[in-house]
Amino acid sequence: MTLIILGLIVWSLVHFWKRMAPDHRAKFGEKGKGIVAIGCVVAIVLMVIGYRGADGMTFWGRNAMGTGINNLLMIFAFYLFAASGKGTRITRWVRHPQLTATVVWAMAHLLVNGDTPSFVLFGGLGIWAVVEMVILNRVQGPRGAYHAPPIKSEGIAVVATLVVFSIVAAIHIWLGYNPFG
Repeated sequence: MTLIILGLIVWSLVHFWKRMAPDHRAKFGEKGKGIVAIGCVVAIVLMVIGYRGADGMTFWGRNAMGTGINNLLMIFAFYLFAASGKGTRITRWVRHPQLTATVVWAMAHLLVNGDTPSFVLFGGLGIWAVVEMVILNRVQGPRGAYHAPPIKSEGIAVVATLVVFSIVAAIHIWLGYNPFG
C-alpha cells in the first residue's frame, strides 16, 4: 500500500503545483509541462505496481448487478472526458467534466472492487478530483457564459466514448480483469 500512497502523493503534488504555487510553476515555463508529465507517469507506475502487489481485506466482491452498473458508469465517465475536449452540451451543467469523470470512474471501480487497496487507490483519486474541483472553483471564480456547441461535437464525443470504452475493456480483458463478468 505504501507504493499506492506514494503514487497518490506524487500525482496530487504535480497536479496541485500550478494552483498552490503558481509563481514557482511559472518559473519553469514550458519545461514545467514536462515535469508534470514525468511526475504523472511516475505516479501511475507507482500506483499500478502498488495496487497489483497490495494485499488487504475484502469487504465485497463483484456481482452481475454491480458489474453492469460499473460499465454504465464507465461509459458515462468516458463521455464526460470526451465532452471536456469537444465542449458538448453537458458542460453547461458540469463545470469540470474531466475531474467529474474521475469521480465517476472512482465510484464505479469501488462498486466492483470492495477491498482495502481499491479503497486507497480509487478512493484516493476520487478525493483528489473533488479537492481539485474545489481549488479550481476558488481560483477561477464564477463561471462564464455558456455557448451551445454544434451538434457535430456531440456525435464526435459519443463515437470517441464508445471507441475508448472498447479499447479500455479490451485492455482489461487482456490483463485478466474482464469488465463484463
